[in-house]
Amino acid sequence: MSETGSPLQSIGFRWLMLYRICTLLSYQMVAVTVGWHIYEITRDPWSLGLVGLAEVIPFFCVAPFSGYLVDHLPRRKLGAVACTVLAANAAVLALVAAGVIPSHALWPIYAAIAVGGIGRSFIGPVHNALFARVLRREQFVRGASIGSVVFQTGLVMGPAIGGVLIAAIGKSFTYALATAFALGAAGALLWMPVTEPALPQQRGPIFASIAEGLRFVFGHQLLLAALALDMFAVLLGGAISLAPAFIKDILHEGPEALGILRAAPALGSVAVAVWLSRHPLQTGAGRILLLAVGGFGLCMIGFGLSTVLWLSALFLLLSGVCDGVSVVVRSTIMQLTTPDEMRGRVSSVNSLFVSSSNELGAFYAGSMARLLGLVHAVVLGGFATIAVAGITVWKAPKLRRLDLRELH
Repeated sequence: MSETGSPLQSIGFRWLMLYRICTLLSYQMVAVTVGWHIYEITRDPWSLGLVGLAEVIPFFCVAPFSGYLVDHLPRRKLGAVACTVLAANAAVLALVAAGVIPSHALWPIYAAIAVGGIGRSFIGPVHNALFARVLRREQFVRGASIGSVVFQTGLVMGPAIGGVLIAAIGKSFTYALATAFALGAAGALLWMPVTEPALPQQRGPIFASIAEGLRFVFGHQLLLAALALDMFAVLLGGAISLAPAFIKDILHEGPEALGILRAAPALGSVAVAVWLSRHPLQTGAGRILLLAVGGFGLCMIGFGLSTVLWLSALFLLLSGVCDGVSVVVRSTIMQLTTPDEMRGRVSSVNSLFVSSSNELGAFYAGSMARLLGLVHAVVLGGFATIAVAGITVWKAPKLRRLDLRELH
């Protein structure tokens, strides 16, 4: 572990960031490609919502156990297995796109997505557990900001590369490249120089251990409020999952434009994460977080009403700026408040709150789009997100008054 201030001077941290960006590139390239793939076949926004449902059901079932396993098994090896599962998911989709596996019934696509959801449930807990092993405690805030830059960079590059490759070469090649990135992430973990904690000699009952993680989160008002705020904002503001439908039916553009829209929020998040890595939030972090969530809702309303590609991309860019603030504050709170022996379980609860809400948000958005139409569904979600921020101001005074210096 580095003796100086910069997290990037830690070799283990650099390998961890390589793992993170490779998993993100793989997942995001699959996400943008499978959305285009399915909408190209069905032309039905409901089918886009089912993508989220197919992933979230196995994810939700496995995520509570993933945290327990991360706390009780070698973390790097477990993460490498999860990355291999993501690689297998992308490889199957490549065979479907190439016509080797028939896709007229769509079930092979949804089945592959479900398997990917199982693998993805381990990615976050492994990262968060190893994060605390490669950095000192006083480096956590800056490390979280750098991690957010890497995270959002992957969110920018993945969709952008995916959109360009779909248009230039085809879906099969894009899926195949995603397979390679997932295998690269597995290699990064296996090569990472890090001292893992001693494994527990006696393992408590699995359900009791999981319940301990849940009790910790639900007994910590600040952490619970931050997770719940993020969960509902992502759930209700999940307009990006409808991007293939907006591209084809409202903006009348091709897959390159889909890559632009999927990348725009992450580009905004990268910008704010770079700023926060140099100017970490300390005082007034709670108020800034709540304003950011409200701003996210306003951006969703603007995106829903736009009929011009550049304006739609601008609203999504600004939504990414708002979301980037939320990611940095939430991850910092989690790292500073969680005991090392519970990081896996707490991270899995975080995954249940936030990561699963992405897929549930996709299902919610697809369902509302079928009922109300694309535009009305997105605008309603934006107003609902603003309402969630307002309720949090009222119900979570500790989060509203948050000063990160008090957590060190």
